Amino acid sequence: MRRYFLTVIMLAAGLTAAADEGMWMIQAIDSALEKKMQERGLELSAGEIYDADAPGATIADAIVSLEFGCTGSIISDQGLMITNHHCAYGDVHKLSTPEHNYLDEGFWAMHSDEEVNINGKSVLFLKKVIDVTDEVNARKTEAEADKRPMGMRKLSYLIETEYKNKTGLEAYLSSMWDGSKYYIALYEVYKDVRLVAAPPVSAAAFGGDIDNWEWPQHKCDFAMYRIYTAPDGSPAEYSEENVPLKPKAKLKISLDGYKAGDYTMILGYPGSTNRYSNSYEVRFNQTVKQPICNSLRGGQMEIIKKWMDADPEIRLKYSDYFFTLSNIQELFSGEVECIDRFDVISRKEAMEKELQEWIEASPERMERWGNLLNDLKTKYLAVETPEHNINYFRETVIRGTRISRACSKLNAFRTAVMTSQGITPKKPFELKGVPDPVETEFCCTYKFCGKRFEKNISAILKEYKGLDLRVEKDLFRFAVEQFYRNVDHAFIGDFQKKLYHENSVYLTGIHGGMRTDYDKITDYIWNNSFFTDKERLDKFLSEEHTLDEYLGDPLFRFLQEVKITVFNDATSAAEGEVSRSALNKEFTHALYQMRLDKGIVQYPDANSTMRITYGTVGGYEPRDGIVCDWKTTPEGILEKYDPADYDFTLNDHQYLLYRQGDWGKWGFGAEGSNMYVNFLTDNDITGGNSGSPVLNSRGELIGLAFDGNKESLASDVWCTPGYNKCVCVDIRFILWTLDRYAGMTRIIEELGL
Repeated sequence: MRRYFLTVIMLAAGLTAAADEGMWMIQAIDSALEKKMQERGLELSAGEIYDADAPGATIADAIVSLEFGCTGSIISDQGLMITNHHCAYGDVHKLSTPEHNYLDEGFWAMHSDEEVNINGKSVLFLKKVIDVTDEVNARKTEAEADKRPMGMRKLSYLIETEYKNKTGLEAYLSSMWDGSKYYIALYEVYKDVRLVAAPPVSAAAFGGDIDNWEWPQHKCDFAMYRIYTAPDGSPAEYSEENVPLKPKAKLKISLDGYKAGDYTMILGYPGSTNRYSNSYEVRFNQTVKQPICNSLRGGQMEIIKKWMDADPEIRLKYSDYFFTLSNIQELFSGEVECIDRFDVISRKEAMEKELQEWIEASPERMERWGNLLNDLKTKYLAVETPEHNINYFRETVIRGTRISRACSKLNAFRTAVMTSQGITPKKPFELKGVPDPVETEFCCTYKFCGKRFEKNISAILKEYKGLDLRVEKDLFRFAVEQFYRNVDHAFIGDFQKKLYHENSVYLTGIHGGMRTDYDKITDYIWNNSFFTDKERLDKFLSEEHTLDEYLGDPLFRFLQEVKITVFNDATSAAEGEVSRSALNKEFTHALYQMRLDKGIVQYPDANSTMRITYGTVGGYEPRDGIVCDWKTTPEGILEKYDPADYDFTLNDHQYLLYRQGDWGKWGFGAEGSNMYVNFLTDNDITGGNSGSPVLNSRGELIGLAFDGNKESLASDVWCTPGYNKCVCVDIRFILWTLDRYAGMTRIIEELGL
């Protein structure tokens, strides 16, 4: 009876059986994997998905990497590419001004000459993946025999250069299972990429930070670019003479929809996972690293949000930065929670017990890995204190403000000047007694001058375009207090100590202790630094000053006095001769070999190489008594609508169209009266899959992947089938937005719809 009742609930809500976990290498779709996918509903052969040697086109030929940060798909024979809006967010942000805020208004190129080139943006088409394990190992063995050990960086350079020269394509070497296997991926790179369409954030990011990683969601998270080539079709830098790409393949768009239980697959470029991690690494991240990041980035977000809510210009300046902070902070926070909820550490420990038993069954394995788990435990315990310090230092002094970037530009220039004169910089302020160098092409004296100076000043001033110094002061005040409270004072510099002691007093009594006036420290630095006032900065930079005078700036001194290498050295000392990194690598090798020995089919951790994942459409039960449907509709947008809340507001045009509910040919049901906004699948994805196409059993585009659910946030270290969900936007809602909301009929016609 109980089993029957649960089955009824699952069918009613569209719940599906547990998914097959895995981000499978695109070149490794063997007959067994092909059969599994076909049993789930795939109507294609493996060769129709990827075949580098086939004369015709495959689905993989239509998938692109956006600089290994997101994924895109070609959907027209004129090089039109679709991805997520949040992948284009930075580009739209850069184009926006207070007069033309494309984030709030949307960007729509109504004619081809309005498509805007995005300087520095490139997309990569995968042409072929080659197993080079034997070649790499041979080079390593040869180097060791000649007593010239070769690091991974040099090895990658040599292999990549060889294949680039041999093929004329960009080549990237990837290590799988921490060096158990090596593959070279060959790409054709296009660098003339132009923005075509991006809806307003009230559509693309409806629900904002609150709905991120949640379900249900109602986001129209898409953007479109066009890839241009030289007139002969070859990749080229931006030019007015360039023409739209004639692609080898494009995805067919399906308007047929889908239902619970339907097959789905996703091709894309997942960035990184760490599923071969050990329990000690996971526990360390959960208890040491991630709580620090969560706390400090959460504090930064509170400060920035307060200012953004009060001033639209500040919102425009900081929205991209806030989005980045928010995404990482929520990811780490959710991961910490899910590791506990799904008992990930205990699961890892059970896996390690099995591994240890396998190791002990062989003298050869015992010799190599007998003490591996104990060594890992010892190392991670040893580094907790130095890692506590380094993470607080990184999150306050390095990442605590955006103005710190301007200071780092000045420090980079100082280092270059001294190095050019044969002086090894030790501390930022060891300049006294150093004679002025002879005039050279690089720099004439320690006074800033010449082209190098102009370039440096330009780099410094560029950092100020997106800053509001009032926001930066509040961020700095927060960073100062967290720095002094949490970093061991044995690591802080002389100037930092001086400020602390001059502004601290020790109180006796029951409520006694050290009391530090962090406001006073902040005010002193802010009132005396040329970095913290644009007029002061412009005046100072227009005058001649010695390098000493520049480097004596109090903000520069505070942020640059101590280098992260000091903290790295402390961590290295605690680790001893063998690092955690080396032990983690050995753990991966051992786990890989055990699974290989036992015949367990396995896939490597994600590393920005093309992967395929398959699953089905369906809802889920996140907690006892809560059953989530697998789709959302525009009704949910109207239910969440709140004109007083930026994250849930709609412009008048949106509100009217949603209320009318006229979905036209993009709708379904009786007279097209229904529309889906977002839907769930159980495809196995992670960061980097953003913008990936969601394909049906025939390889046709039905949506875009754009998020995961909160219950999936431990999946980078441990997949939990049944809870891991991929949140997707329906392609029909995207097309309706293009057609009815934006009026981009030229794109609809181009798509042949």
